[in-house]
Amino acid sequence: MTARAVGDRWRLARMVAGHAMRRLGRALTGPLRAFRPGARRGAAERLVIAPQDLRTSDPTIASDIYAGYFAFAGKVVTPGGRSPFQAMPPTPAWAQALMGFGWLRHLRAADSALARANARALVDDWIAYCSRPRVGPAWQPAVVARRLISWLSQSPLILEGADRAFYRRFMRSLARQASVLARDYGGEARAQDRLLCAIALVEVALCTGASGPSARRAARLLSAELDAQILPDGGHVCRNPQALLDILLDLLPLRQAYASQGVEPPRALLNAIDRILPALRLFRHGDGSLALFNGMGATSHDALATVLAYSHARAAALENAPHSGYQRLRGEATVVVMDTGAPPPRAESGDAHAGCLSFEFSDGAHPVVVNCGAPAPGNEDWRQAARATAAHSTLALADTSSCRFVAADGIGALLGTPVLAGPERVAVQREAGGADGRGVAVLASHDGYVAAFGVVHQRRVEVDGDGGAVRGEDRLIVSHSGRARRAPSDYAIRFHLHPSVRVVRAAGGRSAFLRLPGGAGWTFSAGGLPLAVEESVYFATAEGPRACEQIVVAADFRETPEIAWSFERADEPPRAPAGEPEPPLI
Repeated sequence: MTARAVGDRWRLARMVAGHAMRRLGRALTGPLRAFRPGARRGAAERLVIAPQDLRTSDPTIASDIYAGYFAFAGKVVTPGGRSPFQAMPPTPAWAQALMGFGWLRHLRAADSALARANARALVDDWIAYCSRPRVGPAWQPAVVARRLISWLSQSPLILEGADRAFYRRFMRSLARQASVLARDYGGEARAQDRLLCAIALVEVALCTGASGPSARRAARLLSAELDAQILPDGGHVCRNPQALLDILLDLLPLRQAYASQGVEPPRALLNAIDRILPALRLFRHGDGSLALFNGMGATSHDALATVLAYSHARAAALENAPHSGYQRLRGEATVVVMDTGAPPPRAESGDAHAGCLSFEFSDGAHPVVVNCGAPAPGNEDWRQAARATAAHSTLALADTSSCRFVAADGIGALLGTPVLAGPERVAVQREAGGADGRGVAVLASHDGYVAAFGVVHQRRVEVDGDGGAVRGEDRLIVSHSGRARRAPSDYAIRFHLHPSVRVVRAAGGRSAFLRLPGGAGWTFSAGGLPLAVEESVYFATAEGPRACEQIVVAADFRETPEIAWSFERADEPPRAPAGEPEPPLI
């Protein structure tokens, strides 16, 4: 057994032991948590405000719900006349979406007496069938938090026309759920879920006009989670761009709720919003989509536009995010976003990808080079494939990922699929660059291949000041000669192309010509090395995976330890050397 395998087993054993100790600790302290401040609160008599819901709604979904079609997380259930809360959930994700009540916003968008009656009946069903705390999706702290936020924000829909008896049941259920959440929120392993719990507790206090110890404790909890999770550069500790968007969709209405009540919000809340907005813009391409790193899937363009408009902030996009590990390079309309960070902490790495030093590149409103992105929930095989280094626009050595993950089966069913091991040291240097000296360049390296192959991957990427070229150089540097001699030495540099890009090999197979939807062209070359155009998959669409293509440059690091490559604007394909046939443009 290799030293790396022994190390992986030791890490896995520590993770299992840590999980067991946390569960034991939760079990032993359960009786004590019942006496936490706020864990026993009486029902408030009324709601004084209803926070705004910024998530997009669709009234046609209200018709489906009324007809008995409950479609969540890629699965559809038709209860057949029974309550959906009595149906057997097809997946945990479906159950969590149902029990979270985020779909109430679609009923509110229908704006009809029928939709209001349907919403009230479904809420009453939940109170009747699920109101007793028990093990299961309905009472997972993050699901309780989402349900509380949904009920509060949609309370005008639920309560309009309600009788006094329903109103009292509704308020008692809110109080009970808030008490359970105040007791159990610490059981959530994911930082983002704990933050959601804190947001929900603060919203309950604001919406019911509470001002006692439980309200102050909720505000302190919110501040502590924001300080721990939102990094100084505005990124989230999990490094997923989607997390920033999701958090803003909850923080912005919370800030407005504080203003509606005439209460000064915690300084941590205001600071977090101010930091997140420029960080979110760092990932934004010209077409409005967010770069596909570390679990990011299809961009919700309407949600992103709403957040940016609602914020009333016009801060420029962050370019250098050293704490969250990203760089943005720009020359006129050409934008490059690059991952220059180590994996997130293990507890936050369940969705992280092995994409260190990968990049995305767009020309105006047209993405050119992309990563494959994360698929929609429900397909674990695709999800694991999308996390591999080969699914990113970077270098992969011996078809091996720079990170290793806990397998989805076996122990993964208990722990999830966090990063088991990966790059520990990522060095980054930002400097002036470009052929004209007016551009910007990033030089970065990571040690994710040292343990297995004895080499460091170094990548330099630069963008010309006028945006006319994106150049790069990948180098494999031997850091442990013994491992490097024994290890496989083949590697491939992949450049995944957006599905809208048409590509053809040119100049005798030593360059490629890319045609964008707007008619612009780019030529790719790799210092005269032969290249291949292969099939790829683009996961980040609402419709599901789409076929696309990738440019692949392969070599042996013992013979070719470094490769320089470039994308340059061009009107037509380069010509093949004399005597070689020209491939047709397709």
